[in-house]
Amino acid sequence: MEDTLRRIRGVADYQFGKGVGDKLFPEDVEIIHSKRTGRIRYVYLDGKRLATLRPTDGLFSLSIIGARRIAEHTVSAKCFIAVRDDVSKFIAEGGDVFAVHVVKVDDEIRPKDEVIVVDGEGKVLAVGRAILSGEEMRAFKTGVAVKVRRGCLQEG
Repeated sequence: MEDTLRRIRGVADYQFGKGVGDKLFPEDVEIIHSKRTGRIRYVYLDGKRLATLRPTDGLFSLSIIGARRIAEHTVSAKCFIAVRDDVSKFIAEGGDVFAVHVVKVDDEIRPKDEVIVVDGEGKVLAVGRAILSGEEMRAFKTGVAVKVRRGCLQEG
């Protein structure tokens, strides 16, 4: 268990920034392995899914709960995209983020990165995948910047 916990924390640090793994995955997380392959699949805390380890690239796909843990406990994470407050309800309901809505974005974000979308106060609105780089999100005025997978107001 200790070795597995160290491994998932290492993946989180690599993916989201140094120190994120410890904040996202405390000692009492439950790690679920795939019955078929034996690989790490899901990470739960208190019965709620924090993240899924994607078999395609070995990186995490976050749940809203996992995203909130990162947002509440980490200021140095390199996965945040802040949007205009007037579109926050649309995004929280699962709408995609357009480049024109982005007000603040980390330079290190690259296409296909797992990202956390927040409002002006840093409240988590959604999780998804970056379509554009951080630099492109600032420069472009049209097009989808983030493909939202789940908004915080969606059921489930």
